[in-house]
Amino acid sequence: MSQLYDLKKFCRAERDWLLELVEALVRLESPTTDKAAVDRCGGELQQRLASMGGRVSRLPRTDRGDHLLAEFGCGQSQVLMLGHFDTVWPVGQLTEMPLARSNGRLHGPGVFDMKAGIGISMLATRALLETGATLPHRLVMLWTTDEEIGGGTSRQAIEDEARRSAAVLVLEPSLPGGAVKTARKGCGQYEILVRGVAAHAGIDPTKGASAIRELAHQINQLYAIPTQPDGVSLNVGTINGGSRPNVVADEAHAVVDVRAATADQMKSVDEAIRHRVAADPRTSIDVSGGFDRPPLERTAGVARLYDQARAVAGELGWSLAEGSTGGGSDGNFTSAIGVPTLDGLGAVGDGAHALHEHVEIDALADRAALLAGLMARIE
Repeated sequence: MSQLYDLKKFCRAERDWLLELVEALVRLESPTTDKAAVDRCGGELQQRLASMGGRVSRLPRTDRGDHLLAEFGCGQSQVLMLGHFDTVWPVGQLTEMPLARSNGRLHGPGVFDMKAGIGISMLATRALLETGATLPHRLVMLWTTDEEIGGGTSRQAIEDEARRSAAVLVLEPSLPGGAVKTARKGCGQYEILVRGVAAHAGIDPTKGASAIRELAHQINQLYAIPTQPDGVSLNVGTINGGSRPNVVADEAHAVVDVRAATADQMKSVDEAIRHRVAADPRTSIDVSGGFDRPPLERTAGVARLYDQARAVAGELGWSLAEGSTGGGSDGNFTSAIGVPTLDGLGAVGDGAHALHEHVEIDALADRAALLAGLMARIE
């Protein structure tokens, strides 16, 4: 208990340090697709990690920002803190969403998702190192630059570091009220392409085979796949097709977003989407895409981490709830390969990907103390 008291006291005393750090990262706007901008933010983050005593490596990427890996302390095993510093917001969004402290909240693009979470992890690490806490593991941070578009250039590094780790702690934002995430749905995207036969719509439409009509039939079939809020969800997000109103369409396509709560559900819905049979035999159907993030399921390892975190929170004087979400994160990758993963340890706030994005200032230091206390207990 005395160690937790020291950690809490340290984190609260360093609140201004944390706020300055988070504000500096938010000012360096970092949209995923702008490598130069992301790398500017990464350069600032790299310097600050090194100033804390971290052994920092850049993981170079050609088409995306360079990922950052930082190590603190020593030991044969490690605990991995995981997250991203790319955002959905374009450079210049600060004009519409100014960085501002107001009514106990810090507002700005990317502050909730998830630059405040990076700051929380850095303060937690400082607290452990500077209070002389006994650490059973070295502490490792991996900050990626393409989480918002699926993690294509970071997945291998994430899985490699996870396999070296006793546990993975994901600094994505919390659920409403501060709850952590013990389950996330897997995420997939498919394109349904239908090819038909063009014909004049007025003179001889029977010679044509409408790709649009077939696509409409296929969409109805897709929506017949069994779904439920806590299991499979499916959304046809965009459709396109045809060339002119007086031409029977010879091509049409739809893009479908799919989520699944378990690996079995993911396999089942994947098979259902891929095995399309045309109602009109004169048309053909091609299905591409698939799941790019597996589900984060509430395994025994996840539950054990949550129980440890809940105990730490209780000793700090507050309760810690758990929940699930339909969105994916880098933690989906680590959980799927069997490494105990606890997500949503980042900031309390609201507005991810929205104009009202913000974090609760008073909760930041205590979230850092929670993370520090948890890392000190992981065996």
